[in-house]
Amino acid sequence: MTKPRWALIGASTIAREWVAPAIRETGGEIAVVMSSSPERARAYAEETGIPRGVTTLGAAFEGVDAVYVSTTNELHREQVLAAAAAGKHVLCEKPLALDLEEARGMVAACDAAGVVMATNHHLRNAGTHRAMRAAIEAGRIGRPLFARVFHAVYLPAHLQGWRIKDPRTGAGVVLDITVHDADTLRFVLGDEPEAVSAMVQHAGMGGEGIEDGVMGVVRFRSGLLAQFHDAFTTAHARTGFEVHGTEGSLVGVDCMTQKPVGTVMLRTAAGEEALPIEHENLYVRGLTAFHAAMRGEGAPSASGVDGVRSMALAIAALEAARTGRETAVEPGI
Repeated sequence: MTKPRWALIGASTIAREWVAPAIRETGGEIAVVMSSSPERARAYAEETGIPRGVTTLGAAFEGVDAVYVSTTNELHREQVLAAAAAGKHVLCEKPLALDLEEARGMVAACDAAGVVMATNHHLRNAGTHRAMRAAIEAGRIGRPLFARVFHAVYLPAHLQGWRIKDPRTGAGVVLDITVHDADTLRFVLGDEPEAVSAMVQHAGMGGEGIEDGVMGVVRFRSGLLAQFHDAFTTAHARTGFEVHGTEGSLVGVDCMTQKPVGTVMLRTAAGEEALPIEHENLYVRGLTAFHAAMRGEGAPSASGVDGVRSMALAIAALEAARTGRETAVEPGI
């Protein structure tokens, strides 16, 4: 394949700060950006060195090989289906959609079209989480029994828009952050969730009916129990990811982040050992895998199926919080 050409579907902050630079660093070229606003499309293109700014999917698909979809959540389905129909490879933001059937249909459409579909679950590319997964696979903590995820952060002012104000978009912390926890837990543990209990919080940042904090517990197929704590409202917390087993514990600190940082300590009867971490840009690693998959070499870091399964846990957590009952996690695909 020659240099892959990309369309950005959505003139978003994440595309500007993380994904567009990673596309370019891994040998891709960004040919066009699409926004519903002609003024925003034009200004974004000028500011980021993209040749064209357009307002329609048809125009965005002209002359490109792949699309990155980072619009608001309720728009993903239509845009991914259109991309698949046009024969374009797809990297889509999480959650894939607002409904599991819609998400399954997106994956099926990409499969039928023979195009690569990936979900932008960047955290599984972190050196910390890869080191934890490898340690568990090597049996260094015995049988995993418990896990804990601390992903309570403060949503910066420039992102305090639709995520906390517009319920039509799938706003709220669960579909924005818990969905990432779900994917990271699945990746690190090599296990699948079966049921979840959760409570949400409305601390004042989120609009009416939109949660800005959540705590919950997930039961996995192996019997492992995992806690998660996510929020938009905690300015001074540290993030972390822990797994505790029959023979030891893994304690990851400052690892639920877009940046290639964090540490992991292995604790066993022999004492403490800092695991060696291969830090690299999470998005560069993800785009490297995606470009390879476009060439028919391997698979993307997080597939469309991974996106469906992480979304299934997040949706079940919302239902558990609404009903006050433990809720089964649909198997996804």
